Amino acid sequence: MQKTIIVLGIILIVIGLAWPWFSKIPIGRLPGDIIINKPQMKIYFPVTTMIILSILISIILWLFKK
Repeated sequence: MQKTIIVLGIILIVIGLAWPWFSKIPIGRLPGDIIINKPQMKIYFPVTTMIILSILISIILWLFKK
């Protein structure tokens, strides 16, 4: 359990440090993401982005299992 928490902490630190570069990647504005703009309301459903992130996380976890 300690190794898992340490690894997750390191991953969060790396993501935090690399955030300026991650923000330039068009994730969140992909075709298939649903955006509903009303005058006083904005609804955002990142369908395609979540599918891609799910696949990436599944591959990473599968590689760690091996």
